[in-house]
Amino acid sequence: MLDATDRALLRHWQAEPEAQVTELAARVGISQSHASRRIERLRETGVLRGVHGVVDWRAAGWSVEVSLRFTLEKSDPRALDAFLAAAREIPEVVEIQTFLGRVDVRLAVVARDLADWQRIWRTRILALPHIAEVEPLMHVAQVKTDAILPV
Repeated sequence: MLDATDRALLRHWQAEPEAQVTELAARVGISQSHASRRIERLRETGVLRGVHGVVDWRAAGWSVEVSLRFTLEKSDPRALDAFLAAAREIPEVVEIQTFLGRVDVRLAVVARDLADWQRIWRTRILALPHIAEVEPLMHVAQVKTDAILPV
C-alpha cells in the first residue's frame, strides 16, 4: 500500500522523470537515503517497473499509426497463443492488448507512410493465424497520451 510519502515521490518523479534522487528527496522533504530506500522498495514491489525513453514516432519518421481490433476463430483452443506469438514477431507492432468480449485482441501498428502501411497490412497482418474478423482504425490525432497516475 502506498503512503503519503510514496505518493509524493511518485508525483514528483512522474512530473520530472529525469530528476535525481537528491532533488526528489528535497521536494518531498525527506533525506536522500530515505528517498533511495523508498524508491528501491517501490521497484522491488513492482510499482516502479523501470525508466523508459519516450520516442516520438512521428518525429522519427513513422507518420502512420493504426489500431487493429481482431476477433479470432474459436475452433482451436490454441488460437490466441498462436496469434499472439505471431504478432510479437512483427517489428511494427508496438502494443498488444487482449480483451474479454467480442474483440479478442488489439494491436497498435506504426508505419512510415501509407505505402509502408499497405505492405505491412498485406504481408504481415493478413498473414496472422486464426483471424475471424479484423477492423483497422487509422489514428487521426492523439488527444491525450500521458501515462501519469494521479497519486
